[in-house]
Amino acid sequence: MGILSAPVHGQGPASAAASTAAKPGAPVLLVVGDSLSAEYGLQRGSGWVALLERRIAQQGLAVRVVNASISGDTTSGGRSRLAALLKQHQPRWVVIELGGNDALRGLPLSMTRDNLGAMTRAAKGAGARVVIVGMQVPPNYGRSYGEEFAGLFATVAKAEEVSLVPFLLAGVADRADAQSFFQADRIHPNEAAHPVMLDNVWPVLRPLLASTRAK
Repeated sequence: MGILSAPVHGQGPASAAASTAAKPGAPVLLVVGDSLSAEYGLQRGSGWVALLERRIAQQGLAVRVVNASISGDTTSGGRSRLAALLKQHQPRWVVIELGGNDALRGLPLSMTRDNLGAMTRAAKGAGARVVIVGMQVPPNYGRSYGEEFAGLFATVAKAEEVSLVPFLLAGVADRADAQSFFQADRIHPNEAAHPVMLDNVWPVLRPLLASTRAK
C-alpha cells in the first residue's frame, strides 16, 4: 500500500485565500505542502489543515491559516514559490509538508534535504517559526533508502533548530487496517485519516501558538 501523495495532480492550492475565521490582522500560519495537505480527493473542509483551522478557532487562538499546498508539489516546487508566499503573507509560523513526491519521482535525497533546509532558513529569515512535517516511504523502497529518507526530515530540523512532526501518517499508514484509511487509489488518505493526521501535528504546533489567544 502506498503512503505518499501522488506526483501527477495539477490541483491548485487548497485555499488560495486566507482563512476568514480570524480577524484580518491576526498573525498568519502558512502551510506549504502537497496533496496530503491540499485535500486531494476529499470534500472541502475535511482535510487536516481545515480541521486545524477549526481547532485553532475552538481554542480561542488568534491565528489566520493560509493553506498554500498544491497536489503533486515537490520540495523544489515549494522552494521556488516560498519567497513570494513569505512576502505576501508575512507568516509568523510556517509548516512545511513536502518531500513525499520527491521520493516517488526518484529525486536525490540530497536534493530533498537541501531544499528543505533552504526553505527553513528562508522562513526563519523572514521571522517565522518553522515546523517540518516528516514522511516515510513504503517498504518496497528498501530498508536502507526508507531509513535514510525518513531520517532526512529530522536531520534538517535538528540542523536548523526547528520543530519536527516525525511522521504525518503515524496511526494511519502503519496500522493493521491501514487500507480502510486510504482512498480507492491506495495512496491518498481518506477523510477518516485526517483527524489522526491533525493529532500528529497538533502537539508539535500548539506550543508555538501559545501566545496568540484572542482577546
